[in-house]
Amino acid sequence: MNIDIIGDIHGCFAEFEELTKQLGYAWNEGLPIHPEGRILGFVGDLTDRGPNSVKVIETVHDLWERQLAYYVPGNHCNKLYRMFLGNNVKINNGLETTVAELNELNNRDYKRVKKKFMTLYEQSPLYQVLDDGQLIIAHAGIKESYIGKYTSKVKTFVLYGDITGGTDPDGYPTRRDWAKTYSGKPWIVYGHTPVREARFVNHTANIDTGAVFGGQLSAFRYPEKDVLSVSSSMPHVPEKFRPIPD
Repeated sequence: MNIDIIGDIHGCFAEFEELTKQLGYAWNEGLPIHPEGRILGFVGDLTDRGPNSVKVIETVHDLWERQLAYYVPGNHCNKLYRMFLGNNVKINNGLETTVAELNELNNRDYKRVKKKFMTLYEQSPLYQVLDDGQLIIAHAGIKESYIGKYTSKVKTFVLYGDITGGTDPDGYPTRRDWAKTYSGKPWIVYGHTPVREARFVNHTANIDTGAVFGGQLSAFRYPEKDVLSVSSSMPHVPEKFRPIPD
């Protein structure tokens, strides 16, 4: 299998377009299509904070619909989905930027985007197990013992990471570094926690390099197991790149 897995886009469509072009994808049909048949993967958190969440939603959905991409939901995706269901969610932590974009749409376009996102979300698995189990895409990662399971505990881990229940001095949830103790053979490609450059630990790769915080947007190329990144045009927010605890 030949796949390029892209980290948390968060509405940074320009960076997404640039990255796919550098990966060899052509946009002649309005979608990134690779001449040699490579496909794309997405670790979730397509929306929020960045300037073009709606465009990202539509592009990823249309790729997925044509079987040119694999997608898994992130915690921001889950929150947007719950909002579309009519649940009482707080419009904060970046969701307000997506809502502002949606509110600019006319009713017909709003319904189209909502349907595309909900279809993509509902018909995609919590995490992807690919290449005969040798490759896993999970938004915040997954423990080896959780692979093949879909309980609420697994869902919490996949969406939010190995949270301790506590918070750091800035109010962010504290998380354990699950990758350090991972000893499985499958490669686990994930995002969720912004790092300054792609982080390889055991057979895991964190490719959320903080595009929406002025870092980079990165792609993990498989089976090559290397990373290609493009710089972000967003303002740099250094405090968002928090060190991962030992």
